[in-house]
Amino acid sequence: MKTDRTLWLAAVALFVAGCVPELESPPREATTTLPASFDRAAPVTSAEGGVSSAELPAREFFADPHLVALIDQALENNQELNIAALEVFVTQSEILERKGEYLPKVALRGGGGPFREGEDETQIEDESDDGEYVLGLFASWELDIWGKLHDAKDAAVKRYLASIEGRRFLVTNLVAELSESYYELLALDNQLRVLEQNIGIQQEALEVVRLQKVAGRVSELAVKRFEAEVLKNQSRRYVIRQRIVETENQINFLVGRYPQPVARDATGFLEFTPDAVAQGVPSDLLLNRPDIQQAELALRAAELDVDVARKAFYPTLELNAGVAIEAIFELSDVPSSPISHAYHALAEISQPIWNRYALEADYYKANSRQMMSVFEYERTILRAFTEVATQLATVANLQSSYELRAQEVARLTESIAISSNLFRSARADYMEVLLTRRDALDAQMELIETKGEQLKARVKLYRALGGGWNEADPAP
Repeated sequence: MKTDRTLWLAAVALFVAGCVPELESPPREATTTLPASFDRAAPVTSAEGGVSSAELPAREFFADPHLVALIDQALENNQELNIAALEVFVTQSEILERKGEYLPKVALRGGGGPFREGEDETQIEDESDDGEYVLGLFASWELDIWGKLHDAKDAAVKRYLASIEGRRFLVTNLVAELSESYYELLALDNQLRVLEQNIGIQQEALEVVRLQKVAGRVSELAVKRFEAEVLKNQSRRYVIRQRIVETENQINFLVGRYPQPVARDATGFLEFTPDAVAQGVPSDLLLNRPDIQQAELALRAAELDVDVARKAFYPTLELNAGVAIEAIFELSDVPSSPISHAYHALAEISQPIWNRYALEADYYKANSRQMMSVFEYERTILRAFTEVATQLATVANLQSSYELRAQEVARLTESIAISSNLFRSARADYMEVLLTRRDALDAQMELIETKGEQLKARVKLYRALGGGWNEADPAP
């Protein structure tokens, strides 16, 4: 008896296997092998193999309390982040929908209408208020013998988890964008401060030149050139102020509030030396980057979709049962009218035949989507690795650039005093003084800009490693 059942199941399995069309190019497994180390010009972080800085929450990675406060507000009020949280609940609801498909379905049905036995003249003349009324409880249950419904539910679970990773990746980007804007604001504050200091110095130099003209040592041309230089920098001041307003508004938008002053402390900007960023090993990206996790879960969901599409070719077994009462009576005779009872219980097996084109189309589409998910997963890994390698090189190069620019500023600052002394003793003309001051100001502005780029590169590296989302894990 057991042998007969085994043979029967084997025959069914061979039959249903022959129903599924063959694929010319079936999907392959995704390649997740990463290089052993990040390629970079010079080591600027801790040695590879240590704990990645991506595992640090944002409040520990960023030392500025004003920035941490902004991040906390953004995680609570950012509209895009709140929309993403609701999208997570939408995908969660899909799990309930899929779960309900492999549970029994029970429905209460009732109905009624006029009742006539024939159409001859006598019956028409004798037609009364007789009516037929039915009330019943019916149930159906598709037995998930192949696991198709269960796979569909698991695919919904994978998409739900992928939506959580998608929100985490959004948090990572939000923290990075907010931090970059904050450091940009600090750099602009320092540039404005340096520019205003230089405008004051240039105005003093202008008065000296005017006195020199009165004494006949310089011409009117020198006075006009110094006046033009002062006016140019005064105009430049308003350009920086406008950029400050724009950056503040961008920060306020990310935080989810209307334009208002942004609390910050720009003192000690050039002296600020943040801790190095530990990159860990490349394989850490597979665990720390939310977009990689999201792509992997999307791939697993696509694989389950292929299983569902393949099992759609298999026979389905459904159990149906029902209990009903039926009565034919005239409304005035309800208490004495006869009532009949009926029930049924049966099992149905169905095998798709005529709709194979539709099933084949779904199967081919599911396989194509799975292959697309493989490519997307691999592309996400490659992009993540490339971003880290690029930012490591950026941090190293900016560090070298900053050191050289600092030396340039020191030399030009010394040159200002030298050129002024030479000018007073008539050993240098006014153009040397003017150009030296202009070069020194430009060098100071570029030094501040380089420092800001350094801090932003550190943020980008933190983001590339997958840091920032630990502060807001939705997990509803």
